[in-house]
Amino acid sequence: MLLGMSTCGRKALTLLSSVFAVCGLGLLGIAVSTDYWLYLEEGIILPQNQSTEVKMSLHSGLWRVCFLAGEERGRCFTIEYVMPMNVQLTSESTVNVLKMIRSATPFPLVSLFFMFIGFILSNIGHIRPHRTILAFVSGIFFILSGLSLVVGLVLYISSINDEMLNRTKDSETYFTYRYGWSFAFSAISFLLTESAGVMSVYLFMKRYTAEEMYRPHPGFYSPRLSNCSDYSGQSCSTDAWVRG
Repeated sequence: MLLGMSTCGRKALTLLSSVFAVCGLGLLGIAVSTDYWLYLEEGIILPQNQSTEVKMSLHSGLWRVCFLAGEERGRCFTIEYVMPMNVQLTSESTVNVLKMIRSATPFPLVSLFFMFIGFILSNIGHIRPHRTILAFVSGIFFILSGLSLVVGLVLYISSINDEMLNRTKDSETYFTYRYGWSFAFSAISFLLTESAGVMSVYLFMKRYTAEEMYRPHPGFYSPRLSNCSDYSGQSCSTDAWVRG
């Protein structure tokens, strides 16, 4: 009965790790390919009634920035280290933020690659359960993917925060930002990927322990060196003396 419960638990854990891996891979793929990691807005504060007037508003991803308000409204541009001369931005803060975003871009890509490799190995391991090493290797790839992703997220957040701290504050202007749903998808993907990695490594340990438990001990099957046992040594010697 305990063996049956253990088998059911392993099957449930295998299914759960597969679901987490699929969801993590899908969410990170969507996050990397979309332009809603960050929303930025710049404007001025009108002294008459202390209301605000938006001068520029945009949303950006890892590759592209799209303007929602201002002179460039409705246009999208590829994020480059040097913005095109025909793009009108209202402050250096926006330019610096967009430049610094590029420093975090490689890490989600590496994470996506590791996650894809881990997903493939995990599926092969589920199809061929006797290859227990695949569960371990896929778990390592999932964990590395999560670590790479969290490094990218930390760099992304810190680069924006550093620019906000270094920005010269002005009572007549305002600058606001918030993270978008693409960023949230990547954060959720990190949690799912790390969970899938831990589960895969745990499954490997359980399978390896089970194999060791039911594997025959070599001492039980040692070859016989003679047809005579320890208890029949005397009769064997007698037979040999008679034949001699």
